[in-house]
Amino acid sequence: MAKIFHAHLHGDRETKYDRLMESDISNTAWSEISPQTPFYLLIPQDTQLLKEYDRGWKITEIMPVNVLGFQTHRDHFAVDFDRETLQQKILEMRNDSISDHEYAEKYEVKDNSSWKIREVRKKIRSDSEWKRHLISCSYRPFDNRSCYFSEIAMDRPRRELMDHVVNRENLCLLSSRQQATLGYRHCWVTDVPANDCVISTTSREANQAFPLYLYFSTDNSQKSTLEEQRRPNLSQPFLNDITAKLGYTPTPEAIFHYIYAIFHSPTYRTRYAEFLKIDFPRVPLTRNDTLFRQLATYGEQLVALHLMKSTKLEQTHQHPQFVQQGGNCIVDPAHPKYEINTRSVVINKKGDRFTDIPQAVWNFYVGGYPVCAKWLKDRKGRTLSPQDITHYQQIVVALDETIKLMTAIDQAIPGFPIE
Repeated sequence: MAKIFHAHLHGDRETKYDRLMESDISNTAWSEISPQTPFYLLIPQDTQLLKEYDRGWKITEIMPVNVLGFQTHRDHFAVDFDRETLQQKILEMRNDSISDHEYAEKYEVKDNSSWKIREVRKKIRSDSEWKRHLISCSYRPFDNRSCYFSEIAMDRPRRELMDHVVNRENLCLLSSRQQATLGYRHCWVTDVPANDCVISTTSREANQAFPLYLYFSTDNSQKSTLEEQRRPNLSQPFLNDITAKLGYTPTPEAIFHYIYAIFHSPTYRTRYAEFLKIDFPRVPLTRNDTLFRQLATYGEQLVALHLMKSTKLEQTHQHPQFVQQGGNCIVDPAHPKYEINTRSVVINKKGDRFTDIPQAVWNFYVGGYPVCAKWLKDRKGRTLSPQDITHYQQIVVALDETIKLMTAIDQAIPGFPIE
């Protein structure tokens, strides 16, 4: 059987050129590697914990119905901060007095192989219930925006999201198959349709949406109960396993919350980092019902925080303060900036700022995004409304509580592997 060898050369370009000129196959420091199934990576991999990690359930095996987040290929057109502005775009799309050329130029939209301005305008004009597609979507962490969720505005709204999430009572776990950024922090939750880059900065790590419930039509849906209209998106083999371990079958929500807590364990993220970076995460199950319930409780608290539904966000005494210094609450270019000495996030040259923000919160990442900076950068040139200011203050509280809960999750787990 053939042997495989690997060598890695570090340094700047000139150093590498010099080494390559001086070296050849015979005097290169090769190391033999043994690629493992199923990926057969042609690079060295620390496989010491692989068997332990593989005992867990891959999230795609737990929640078999999942889909890449929606892709518009024209976010500036299909997604907006302001619902009224977005609605005006669609109203003008229906307006016969505006030519296709004028409309395309005004809103900077172009035809492609799957989307033609003339065709979509014909469709929207014939749709008497067009307003029903104006909904909220998850665009970035803590950043829900209005969107026109339809092929009228998007190239790929995703059938699974349309069937099971749009205007449905549901939860969606968001996670990525691979990571372009170092370290697993690619986990989020939403209760509305999710963009493919909610937690992802590149196409390589685009996030999948895993709905907790699947909805289906009934002959008399108006009279049927919610339980009759939906079923959990949990595979039977997984349910059999968790039932065998705990002695009972937990509710779908408890399972979801347990998974969410596991994915937020700092030790889990570092211990299995080698494997988390190349495939969907796996979930270790426990036979300890007390541990399961405790982690599910922590996961439920995390979900409430990340959906901005936690009662802790209403405790205004915990909020950072917003101080105006004559900048009219406008987010300037090259801002925000964090001042370590004052623990302040400055949003403009005049010095308007949020105060009392811990550095750990400022540095907290979800996926590829530093949340506190990202949310404000996306509003460059905009004036923060009182609602925006309150929302940002709540983001800070939510992240501070998240950090505490992540520590509590690790403290609750006696050790890895989880038993």
